Amino acid sequence: MSRIGNKPVEIPDTVKVNIDQSGKIAVEGPKGKLSWTLPRGIKANVADNEVSLARNAETRSVKALHGLSRALINNMVMGVSKGFSKKLEIEGVGFKAAVQGKNLNLSLGFSHPVLFPIPPEIKITVTDNTKIAIEGVDKKTVGQVAADIRRYYPPEPYKGKGVRYAGEQIRRKEGKTVQ
Repeated sequence: MSRIGNKPVEIPDTVKVNIDQSGKIAVEGPKGKLSWTLPRGIKANVADNEVSLARNAETRSVKALHGLSRALINNMVMGVSKGFSKKLEIEGVGFKAAVQGKNLNLSLGFSHPVLFPIPPEIKITVTDNTKIAIEGVDKKTVGQVAADIRRYYPPEPYKGKGVRYAGEQIRRKEGKTVQ
C-alpha cells in the first residue's frame, strides 16, 4: 500500500487540472502551464478540487510509480500556483556573476568567463554579484539548472571557494603543516 499515492492532491482555486483519456495531465495556473503523461498502470481523476490516483496492478514497479505520480502531480500544482526557487552563493576573491541577455556570465577564476545559457522557462536574478536566485514553475528544471551552475566550480574543502547552495555547509579540511 502506497501511503503517498493514496493521498489526494489538493487543487487551489486558481489552478485548473485537465486529464484526458490517454493519461495526459495538463495543469494551468497563474505562474504558467505544465503537462505530463501518467505511466501505464496508473489512473487519475479530478473530483471536489482534488486529484486522486489509483493503480491497476499490485506489482512492485506499479506501486513505486503510484507514489511517484502523486508527487509529480503535487509538484506541478505547487509550481503553477506558487513556483519554485533555489538560491546559490559564490564564494571566492574575484568570483562574481551577472545576467547578460539570455546568458548568465560567471567569473570563477578561470582564464575565460563561463557563459551559461538560461532556459526560456527559468528566471535568474543576481544580487550583490555573488548571490544567484533561480525561479521557475517546474521543480525538476529549477533544480537541474542550479546543479548545472554549481557544477562549474563546486565548493572546495580547503578554502571554501566555489559555487554553493544557500545555507550549504562545507566540511573544511586542514591544510599541510610545516614540521
